[in-house]
Amino acid sequence: MKRILLFAMVAGSLLSCKNENREIPDVTGEDVLEGETAAATDTAEIDINPISHATAVINWGDTTIYLDPVGGAEAFTGMQEADLVLVTDIHGDHMSAETLAALNLGDTPIIAPQAVKDELPDSLATKITVMNNGENLSQSGIAIEAIPMYNLREEAKQFHPKGRGNGYVLEKDGQRLYIAGDTEDIPEMRNLENIDIALVPMNLPYTMPVDAAADAVIEFAPEKVYPYHFRGQDGKADVDKFKQLVNEGNSEVEVVLANWYPEDES
Repeated sequence: MKRILLFAMVAGSLLSCKNENREIPDVTGEDVLEGETAAATDTAEIDINPISHATAVINWGDTTIYLDPVGGAEAFTGMQEADLVLVTDIHGDHMSAETLAALNLGDTPIIAPQAVKDELPDSLATKITVMNNGENLSQSGIAIEAIPMYNLREEAKQFHPKGRGNGYVLEKDGQRLYIAGDTEDIPEMRNLENIDIALVPMNLPYTMPVDAAADAVIEFAPEKVYPYHFRGQDGKADVDKFKQLVNEGNSEVEVVLANWYPEDES
């Protein structure tokens, strides 16, 4: 019995010494909440600010991206200066040499496919960083992948042949933004994964009908989708129908109906 008592006393003494040498911080419920909040704010919000049709200003944390800037410098009045410019294709609703010149971009990187560079005057072409389908680079802290954009329907293939223009997937801090450009519901779109926000066009005859756009979105399932570039030959596409179809197919995808045609309200 004495041996047992002696062993217990020695063990207790050793444990006591260990505890005295190790500082254990007090963790309160407030500390846990503060930690959770700090982790949540590590990921910057992506703000999509429509200018018109295919043109937008994207604010992603402290980075400002101009997408397909057209409409003159006045279209960007009140916006933060661009840290990065993305151009998707050669058509006038995506590429405007006059607007690019008027914005006085200085050394701001301009990402565009080769076809766009070929259409611009030398004063602008020399500022272009060319990306073509399948290429990757990092710019302004954002990983950029050039995604194909093209037509599938025989009657529309002349509008956007495969390989000329770019869609883009942008990634920063684990978030992924997909800008489809002028495209139909191509396999490269349907095979995308882990997209947080997608910008998807739907205007005939140039891109795709509403039901095809909705079907593709249901398949690659972004967390949030903005229908954009939806004015065609016969007016605007039915984006309310698009929202209905997407939510019937996948209720977890948030469809954002933003004002892409503010000029119609003036």
